[in-house]
Amino acid sequence: MRRRSAGEPAPRDNFSARLGSGSFSVFPALRFLAILDSTVETMQWAEAHFFIGLSMKREDAISRITAIAERAATPAGLEVVEVELKGSGRSHLLRIYIDKPEGVTHADCELVSREVSAALDLEDPIPGAYELEVSSPGVERKLGKWQDWRRFEGKKVKVVLKEALPEPALKYFDGVISRAADEGRTVTVELAGGKQVTFPVEQVDHANLKFEW
Repeated sequence: MRRRSAGEPAPRDNFSARLGSGSFSVFPALRFLAILDSTVETMQWAEAHFFIGLSMKREDAISRITAIAERAATPAGLEVVEVELKGSGRSHLLRIYIDKPEGVTHADCELVSREVSAALDLEDPIPGAYELEVSSPGVERKLGKWQDWRRFEGKKVKVVLKEALPEPALKYFDGVISRAADEGRTVTVELAGGKQVTFPVEQVDHANLKFEW
């Protein structure tokens, strides 16, 4: 081993360790861990934004399909209650629920199905193949529009709010729609026992009619 002369600076510590005649540095390991952490974070970011992108594309497709369905349904006195688009890749299931006060007929479903199919072939908002189903929403239909609350006053409903009411502390409940006030767009539901709760319709997460079998 070379002897260090007086006044000669000590060699810098290069964070290397010796084993026998060989040596290894911890620097490459640290660099590897840093690269690995960065890669994991990048993958997590990309995965999150990938699903956000898919959700936005799906919402855009549903919006376009809803407009197409309404163009087909409205002239026949039909209401588009809901549009569902399920599946991914090259295969999708498209469900359109329609309604009218006197009830939906098989002919109504055929009409909307035929006209929507023709429009989808032209506008092509769905990538790949799709299966189209048109039907009534059933007796426990969804309440998604303000007009639904007005129309179904006096009917029993199941409600889930985004946040619990302050008093009484309710988030899930069912009762009878007693009033839908245009001013402020608030809904009053009478619970079992006669107690009433009032809430703005914007607070509703989802709601549907409740059929008494």
